[in-house]
Amino acid sequence: MSMHKTATFIRPRRIEDSLEDDLATVLTTIAGRADAADRGETGLDADLDLLREAGLFAAILPRQAGGLGLGFEAGAAVRTVTLLRCLGRANLSVARLIEGHMNALKLIMLYGDCFQQDEAFSASRLGALFGVWGADSDKPVTIERTSAGARLNGAKRFASGLGLVDRAIVTATTPDGPQLMLLAARDPARMDASVWQTSGMRATASGIYDFDGFSVTGAAYIGKPGDYTREPHFEGGVWRYAAAQVGGMEAIAKVARTAVAGTDDPHQLRRVAELAMLCETGRLWVERAAERAEHPEADDAAVAYVLLAREVVEQTAQKVIALADRALGSRSFFNGHPVERMRRDLAFFLRQANLDGKLDVAARNVAGSPHPIGERW
Repeated sequence: MSMHKTATFIRPRRIEDSLEDDLATVLTTIAGRADAADRGETGLDADLDLLREAGLFAAILPRQAGGLGLGFEAGAAVRTVTLLRCLGRANLSVARLIEGHMNALKLIMLYGDCFQQDEAFSASRLGALFGVWGADSDKPVTIERTSAGARLNGAKRFASGLGLVDRAIVTATTPDGPQLMLLAARDPARMDASVWQTSGMRATASGIYDFDGFSVTGAAYIGKPGDYTREPHFEGGVWRYAAAQVGGMEAIAKVARTAVAGTDDPHQLRRVAELAMLCETGRLWVERAAERAEHPEADDAAVAYVLLAREVVEQTAQKVIALADRALGSRSFFNGHPVERMRRDLAFFLRQANLDGKLDVAARNVAGSPHPIGERW
């Protein structure tokens, strides 16, 4: 696996003009390699390098740090959704890593001090990949005080980007809530990708990262205990991965639409129309959710809207998969057919943690609101 490039990037003005136009060639290349990555014949390091060279890592920074505010500012919310959709259309595994990178930098901006922010933003501009590893293994990550300072015990599972992520935001369990920590994540001896035996999202290079005996200093602590779950940026940030999932829906719909192009079959034509409506529904919900969540005055109602958008995306995505299966017939289940991988990746990606709990939070907010969604002018 090649190491990432560390050249200084010029601010990507062309991306500011049009994300889709600027990244079209790169995304086409990434899409063309997605099946090989799924089979384990190639990794995602070359894809990430292409995105670095296109200036994307420099763009995913606050404007005051020389970026385009993607993932950081309300004014860039729709553009960020577009970016994540485009990445999802090309390869959901790549989109997952970029979404994690964006999430990590946002957490550092929200809760890190100025020195941590400057260092992290500079590293990102030079091509470092960040991630967020929050899921504990059977042995949760905890902090042990020692005479020399502190060290960690425990491990993280579902750690995406093993061997690709340079620095990870990791949550450590404390009596006062999860403590965010920014840690180096490149030690091969601590990685175990063998446990990632899944049907979908195989190319994310996920697995377990063992933090037993990992020494930490005060500079590793980001914010204070409990910051990680603070709203509107915890559940309110769900719109980012939902945007990538919409891109996965759009990719499946495109394959199905292309396969039946030129047909006069009214059943197939109806399916094409339904696929278009479903994808547009998901896009519109997520764009609105991103705008509301990233607004400076975002509140519990904004979080509820985001969680409803996530539910809409799940429901529409499942319908897209079913319609594509109906349009393509048994072809969509054959190894090597592009939809076969896409449907596996999307179905797996939709199974994010605590789905019922997310819907419950949204439902309670809607039920208790004097002006529920759908009744506002």
